[in-house]
Amino acid sequence: MRAIWKGALTFGLVNVPVKVYSATEDHDVSLHQVHNKDGGRIRYQRICEIDGEVVPYQDIDKAYDDGDKTVVLTKEDFAALPAEKSREIDVVEFVPSDQVDLLTLDKAYYLEPDSASPKAYVLLRKTLEQTDRTAIVRFSLRQKTRLAALRVRGDVLVLQTLLWADEVREAAFPALDETVRISAKELELSASLVESFASDFDPSEFSDEYQEELRTLIDAKLEKGDALDTSETFGDHEEEDTGGEVIDLMEALRASVEKSRAAREGGATSAKKDDEPAKKPAAKKSTAKKSTAKKPAAKKTAKAS
Repeated sequence: MRAIWKGALTFGLVNVPVKVYSATEDHDVSLHQVHNKDGGRIRYQRICEIDGEVVPYQDIDKAYDDGDKTVVLTKEDFAALPAEKSREIDVVEFVPSDQVDLLTLDKAYYLEPDSASPKAYVLLRKTLEQTDRTAIVRFSLRQKTRLAALRVRGDVLVLQTLLWADEVREAAFPALDETVRISAKELELSASLVESFASDFDPSEFSDEYQEELRTLIDAKLEKGDALDTSETFGDHEEEDTGGEVIDLMEALRASVEKSRAAREGGATSAKKDDEPAKKPAAKKSTAKKSTAKKPAAKKTAKAS
């Protein structure tokens, strides 16, 4: 596998350098469009609608069209966005694993430790396992800010991007609002049917029959010599070397805990001070006869921690 991204996973003051790999791949046979008369490859050209010229990739920018006006966004515009400069995967919070809706899970990535010592990586993995928590993180990849769930799969940390809340459609079906009566006997028979199909899930037992048949067909044509002499080239991208070493892990953990505790205590003290009544100004001396009633003791102000 080839790493598609390098950066650091951060929580508190702890920094875990990692490499990111795509955890899944498409097994579909790659097909091209050709001319049915002579087998010539059909390629799409990038033609400008104003002058009719073919435009090379380096001269192409992106644009947003609101229906009336078009805003052109250059490569410099995208490079100026702060999210694209970040090479960190920031932990926002740790949540109970069962609170992550499976519907929101999207693309999955493996994280590999990218430092001389994988201690911080293993520590985070074991902590997630023992607490049964999933880390919700934010990071930038391919010109997009992404929300993701960081969880454990075997010995590997897996980063799985999440759909944003407004990307999940509401299931508003009128039929679901209708009152339906289910008898106990129907429910019993249904449960019995489910039990008859009960099994432990093993993904390796299933295969994509269509793709297998397609590959068999292609192999048969190649064996018969029913093929054209073609060659293709594939581009390659250099990896950018980033990341760093974890320095004094215990000190970073201790400092993170103390910083978090101080922030909580500071917030509590501030709130307490805001709730206290303002001190009354001292009363002026009077020539009138003093009252014999005992005055209540002045309330002490809370000491800031």
